[in-house]
Amino acid sequence: MPFEFYFFLSSAFILGAVIGSFLNVCIYRIPAGKSIVSPPSACPHCGHRIKWFQNIPIVSYLFLGGKCASCKTAISFRYPAIEALTGLLFVLNLYYFGFSLATLIYWVFLAALVTISFIDLDHQIIPDVISLPGIIVGFVCSFFIPWLPWLDSLLGIVLGGGILLAIAWIYERVAKREGMGGGDIKLLAMLGAFLGWKAILPVVFIASLFGSLVGVPLMLLQKGDTKLAIPFGPFLAFAAIVYLFWGQELIFWYLNLFH
Repeated sequence: MPFEFYFFLSSAFILGAVIGSFLNVCIYRIPAGKSIVSPPSACPHCGHRIKWFQNIPIVSYLFLGGKCASCKTAISFRYPAIEALTGLLFVLNLYYFGFSLATLIYWVFLAALVTISFIDLDHQIIPDVISLPGIIVGFVCSFFIPWLPWLDSLLGIVLGGGILLAIAWIYERVAKREGMGGGDIKLLAMLGAFLGWKAILPVVFIASLFGSLVGVPLMLLQKGDTKLAIPFGPFLAFAAIVYLFWGQELIFWYLNLFH
């Protein structure tokens, strides 16, 4: 690859890290019902207003030694980790889709998935304020993505929401308790809007596979507690990212297994 492309990949990482810093604010404030734009960021322990040079993604964390500049309370490593994760996802997105409108669209999509995943991990909720507008945005964006016809997006919304709704209904009837929240259903509808109906079954399969690989050992550690609550949103988000970047290769590989 030419030097210029490496430059743009580096720029994408920096942009993603900056967006990741904002996502940290969203992850903390959205479940608490707080504004994501005001007041400015501050230390949650001492209330010290974070100055701009103390809020440079990843760099400031390392410079401050992972501690608040005022009270010296340890800052969670998750903050720079989310910034780095978002940066890497932005780089992957630019690498696969190049300089196109689809890259901008999927940057927004990836940022939403990161936010949803960590909120679900923390609170076991998927905020409607992200998933419901995401369904509409994904459908509108399908008119600007050459390989995603609007009908595929619309069918993705219907199939995505419908398949998890059916699974949730069957599980509730069999197990006599709720096993999947409405947030997961809306999230899969959003994934269908951005990825199309063909992505739904692979995404559910990948999410279920990795969910089982994580969930079963956790249940064993909890001495067989089948009521252990494991958020499914992060697995759906992970599966969507895998499909976005490597979906066609995985499908081709899977079909070749039977030849």
